[in-house]
Amino acid sequence: MAASPDARPGRPVVVKLGGSLLTRKREVERLRPKVLHRLAAELAAVPELARVVLHGAGSFGHPGAARFALARAPTSDRERTERRRGAAIVASEVRRLHIAVLRELVAAGVPAWSVPLSLLASNHGGALERFDAAPFADALGRGFVPVAFGDVVPDTSWGVSILSADTAAVELSRRLPAQRVVFAADVPGVLEGPAGRRAKVVAELSDAVLARLRPAGGAVDVTGGIRAKVAAMLEIARAGADAALISGLTDGALSRAIRGESVYGSWAHARAP
Repeated sequence: MAASPDARPGRPVVVKLGGSLLTRKREVERLRPKVLHRLAAELAAVPELARVVLHGAGSFGHPGAARFALARAPTSDRERTERRRGAAIVASEVRRLHIAVLRELVAAGVPAWSVPLSLLASNHGGALERFDAAPFADALGRGFVPVAFGDVVPDTSWGVSILSADTAAVELSRRLPAQRVVFAADVPGVLEGPAGRRAKVVAELSDAVLARLRPAGGAVDVTGGIRAKVAAMLEIARAGADAALISGLTDGALSRAIRGESVYGSWAHARAP
């Protein structure tokens, strides 16, 4: 099928907006509207580039996912029943955030097109089993900016489970393929440092860095924390695209990173497949 006349050519840039960036994760369903407004404007500032936007669930999905144990296997029939109820609750919660993101993007001038992962992907035992990237490619070909989010998806072993937006970013980087993937977070990058001293940003990510990391504590996170994110970034680099973790709280950093400029943060540079 032919692309629309205003379709943007070339490999897209995948942008993942972190849930902790868009929301206050220690408060239930608390959006950070000023942050979202600015990020939408930065995404609108690069209309010459094809873009895919993913976003996390933050305080709109993580607490419910943890409460109903959607990131682990059910252990009884009663738990399976509660799991279905929990999945419905979490799915409705994260869609409230998704609508807010779509509205802000459209208001900023981005031709945002919702692409729900729950219809395109499935897991087995909590791990990705099937992913259909065709609707993303089709939306891009028509000149839209596809927008998806971490979601509850069918699971052939557990009934339902969580598919993170980070995992979707890895798949899209391979299947579209992407020219780069930018993770915008509420931190300036991967932080390391001796106990009791100020942490420093790790500029270049590697398998050695990954081995030193531990899952993040603190706020509820059912998608593996910083260690899982670095693992995803290294997978993206092995697939042939640069991946960056930058601060989404720094004015202009996101739009510069989308354009391919060197932005302060942690980078996993593309490696030969």
